[in-house]
Amino acid sequence: MSSGKSFWEMDELRIIIGGMIILGGATGILVLLPYLLLENVRPPEGLKPYTEQQLAGRQQYIANGCVYCHSQQPRDSKLAPDNKRGWGRASVAGDYAYDAPHLLGTMRTGPDLLNIGARQPSKDWQLGHLYQPRAYTPGSNMPSFPYLFEVRQGAAKPGETVVNLPPAFAKPGEVVVAKPQALALVDYLLALDRTYPALPALPVAKPKATTASKEKP
Repeated sequence: MSSGKSFWEMDELRIIIGGMIILGGATGILVLLPYLLLENVRPPEGLKPYTEQQLAGRQQYIANGCVYCHSQQPRDSKLAPDNKRGWGRASVAGDYAYDAPHLLGTMRTGPDLLNIGARQPSKDWQLGHLYQPRAYTPGSNMPSFPYLFEVRQGAAKPGETVVNLPPAFAKPGEVVVAKPQALALVDYLLALDRTYPALPALPVAKPKATTASKEKP
């Protein structure tokens, strides 16, 4: 401390040191402590690693901004009725063991998607919903993604995946073909299924033998 300055008087050095202390404390609380608490968390038995196709679809999920409108973190029933909405049990750390980066999301313009693969396992529905959401959910404010599909006249080519739209939205003679990006995105959405138990079942305790049961007849 410089001569003639009080203990509480600030100068450049004290501001820098104080800032470093605050930064170090925040890093310890927000980064180091959670890491120590979660470093030994293992993937649940029911959770499978993503395939290459699903990882490519996950990149499409990010690139198309799905995370801006959809969360992937159902909340506990004490905090919100997410389970009653059909979104699944409250998520736990192990549910995200293979996720990097995590796509928890902070907005719910649309429903939570952590279990969309279990809620709506139809590949055909998922593709059609991406092409024209209002064909499947009237009044939906979800944007359509027509650039993930090819629309042309005539029949589809061998090996192509055709989107079977509802009759009211299908145009005569026109075929809608899913591009590889759409197929990968749907594969990722179908992989979002966390309906397995969050924790392993506890062993059932055997009843203790009573004195009467030990007596011979």
